[in-house]
Amino acid sequence: MKILKPLALAFLLPFTAEVATAYESSSLITEAKVILQKDSLKWDAKLPFDNEVKTGTLKNGFQYYIRKNVEPEKRVTMYLAVKVGSIVETEKELGLAHFLEHMNFNGLKHFPKNELVNYLQKAGVRFGSDLNAYTGFDETVYQLPIPSDDPELLKNGLQVMRDWAQDAMLEDSEINKERGIIMEEMRGSRGAMQRMRDQFLKVLVNGSRYADRLPIGTEEVVMNFDPKVIRQFHQDWYRPDLQSIIVVGDVDPVYIESEIKRLFSDMRVNSKPKERTEYKIDLINKNQFVKVTDPEMTYTIGQVLIKHPEEKVSTVGDYRRSLMKAVYNQMINSRLGELSQSANPPFIQGGIDIGEFMGGLDNLSAFFVAKPGEFEEGFKSLVRELDRVDKFGFTETEFQRAITALNKNNETAYTERSKKKSDSYVNTYLDHFLNDGPALSNEDRYQITKQLLPSLTLKEVEAIGQKYYVDTNRDVVILAPDAEKDNLPDEQTVTTWFADVDKEQLTAYDDKVSDLPMLSKEPVKGSITSEKSIDKINSKEFVLNNGVKVVLKPTTFKNDEILISAFSPGGTSLYPDAEFMSASFAGNLINSSGIGQLNTFELQKYLTGKDVNISPYINERSEGISGSTDKEGLKTAFEMIYGYFTEPRIESDVFQGIMSKQLNMLANRDNDPNFVYSKATMNALYGNNIRRIPYGKEELEKVNQERALEIYKDRFADASDFTFFIVGSITEDEIKPYLENYLAALPTTSRKEAPKDLGIYEPAKGKEVVVNKGKEAKANVRLSIYGDYTYNDVENVNMDALEKVLSTRLLERLREEESGVYGTGARAGYSKNPKPRYSIHVSFGTSVDKYQSLIASALDEFKKIKANGPSQVDLDKFKIEEKRQLELSLKENGFWMSQLLSAYQLGEDPTYITRYLNDLDKVTVKSVKDVANKYLKEDRLFKFILLPDAPAK
Repeated sequence: MKILKPLALAFLLPFTAEVATAYESSSLITEAKVILQKDSLKWDAKLPFDNEVKTGTLKNGFQYYIRKNVEPEKRVTMYLAVKVGSIVETEKELGLAHFLEHMNFNGLKHFPKNELVNYLQKAGVRFGSDLNAYTGFDETVYQLPIPSDDPELLKNGLQVMRDWAQDAMLEDSEINKERGIIMEEMRGSRGAMQRMRDQFLKVLVNGSRYADRLPIGTEEVVMNFDPKVIRQFHQDWYRPDLQSIIVVGDVDPVYIESEIKRLFSDMRVNSKPKERTEYKIDLINKNQFVKVTDPEMTYTIGQVLIKHPEEKVSTVGDYRRSLMKAVYNQMINSRLGELSQSANPPFIQGGIDIGEFMGGLDNLSAFFVAKPGEFEEGFKSLVRELDRVDKFGFTETEFQRAITALNKNNETAYTERSKKKSDSYVNTYLDHFLNDGPALSNEDRYQITKQLLPSLTLKEVEAIGQKYYVDTNRDVVILAPDAEKDNLPDEQTVTTWFADVDKEQLTAYDDKVSDLPMLSKEPVKGSITSEKSIDKINSKEFVLNNGVKVVLKPTTFKNDEILISAFSPGGTSLYPDAEFMSASFAGNLINSSGIGQLNTFELQKYLTGKDVNISPYINERSEGISGSTDKEGLKTAFEMIYGYFTEPRIESDVFQGIMSKQLNMLANRDNDPNFVYSKATMNALYGNNIRRIPYGKEELEKVNQERALEIYKDRFADASDFTFFIVGSITEDEIKPYLENYLAALPTTSRKEAPKDLGIYEPAKGKEVVVNKGKEAKANVRLSIYGDYTYNDVENVNMDALEKVLSTRLLERLREEESGVYGTGARAGYSKNPKPRYSIHVSFGTSVDKYQSLIASALDEFKKIKANGPSQVDLDKFKIEEKRQLELSLKENGFWMSQLLSAYQLGEDPTYITRYLNDLDKVTVKSVKDVANKYLKEDRLFKFILLPDAPAK
């Protein structure tokens, strides 16, 4: 079950320039009026509702949304939304909305005990990945994506939704078993961020009810409530007038509607329903300040939140205003991006966003991650950029780039409308039901956006910022490691900083763009020398005059998506340890710089409005290119590829900025128990090998700008051993000119290379490693086994089966039977090069007093599967899940790119996927048992255990 991220994370993560839900009536300036006189849109007109969705309300108040959509084919996604979350809980019910969500998976009228999960897994539905739910402050949402080509399964899926709506069994025995599981979920979230959130949340929500209604609840209530209380909560709130079902997929809407009416019309209606109060956060019209430190915090984060009344998007004018917010967000974050990429950036990371907050409020939120000991510089730099926009506004060139980017996004979405996934529609209708969010049809969204974008004016966008960037209802939140406590300001100091920046003699932003072409010279056209069809997978292989090999797979899975990848053997393995750091950073440094005649900022501006992303990389055993484009961006994409081979650059400012950030990020990482645990794990497995352990200050100082560029140029000097892969919506005739003009023109030296076997392998004999780090009374366990492997197709599918059946048994044993963990599972990995190796891992978090018994239980499951093999039921679940997932994967460009890339890198048959199901069918209880006995070797077992700090002596 999903739970909302800790609020601090949600509020402090980087922001994106999405269209916000916002509007406030404002008089249009003359320029906009003139532009819009020709438009047919009226500002006060309600946004049209999607005419391709069937909606209705039953007599009992239950609502439904139904839409036919064939992406993906033979699948349907169903959501049940309940307008009830933790905010309605009384003091004795804290955590019960979330607890009830769990209980809906532990016994329903038609699916007793754990039969729901069991039944759906037998149909190929994955628990956690597919079948899931979440509880928020104001809602609880259940999700069920299932195959729609099985009439019985479709019918039973709707029955599941009906049972979720009102027919949870809520048996005492199941309730008591679930208490421990939820406690482990609660325990797993405990740490520095949770402890700090508990101190600052009340300020963020202005002392409102939200501060005391986190969905996870309290240990006191979760472990001790009388089952009668949750049954009453269920009866009070799980009722039709607060619920809706959303069904989108490859189904007949008429049939689905008839089934919804049949199943949901008889739902119980309370004669005296409890009032569903809509709770809000009131503005307090004053500024607030909160400063919190914690010994396990690794960064110092500053955030300024300026709260405003929520602006819903209901009318055309509202929607237009939301576009202006998106433009503002994009422009100001582009400036911050430039600032953070300077030679001496004032902060590690920063972002500004005007958007939704919660509890009926919107906000302008500005955050930054400070460099150690330099909080004042980071704070003032962030405020300075807000002030600069406030005083001077944006430039016309910035504005036009932002409009171009939004227009491109609109065109791309419209082009792909027939390939839009069902989940996307579901989320739109969910927002409509829960929040009255807009639910435009694809056609309406495209046409309205296309008509509105030219009407936006720079002055109006600047006015948005001026409205939101004010000095009232402003919160300043500071989160930091204990070690930074003496470097942090008090409230009066922060107030002074605002005033100091306001008095500065700022200058207007200088928008530097370049008219130069990316490449200093045009490539010399080459030719295709041979072609070979790979008919089984509808692909073709080309060899170019310079030795470059190209594999093309045209698809129709997207209307305009082209994936591009390339690899060449070699990588950092070819360089000594003394040069490893320069080699490992080379790809990132090149990717962060410009290309050819354009520096990094000029390149970013040049790429605005282009759906193109090309990046070079160098990893341990290969180097190459990865990215994507649409047809319009093909020329740019291939220019970038050619440029990364022939005119790469590492700019001094970029180098200094990246190194500065990397060093600053090391400062407090040893505060984090998980980092210390991970480092100890790596040390136990690989000693102090520089290529495996986390690098420190000494290692970072070995990165040499000049040598990094030399290594990169060396890796990309010879294209003759590169293989390119192109997958997507493009034909052979369309791609050939780019192969000839760009890839066939790449430089070659015809050298023969192979990556080196560095001999870095895990020890043959396992051991136990215990790390004591952390304040919380919790344990993290990882059981790992490593060894040599028999790499072949049959062995691989049996190893995959072992991973799945072992995961199933561990979840049933450790979670459902022993209530000792929230989540667990096995993860098997295998590799062919540099020599065949395997690994098997089992991880879980639990309480300090349970970890030893749970390790014993996990190892007992190892013994059982070695002695008896998996149950046929569990094995059948693995097979049907693989078949169902393959149906979806075969229609994804990314899947085919991965398959082709892997096959050519490993020297394997790229058509194997067409025979995979044959090998899958041959997997038996005995074959999995044999693999288990071969690889689950107790003498190779590593036990990595993280426990709290040892008591002081």
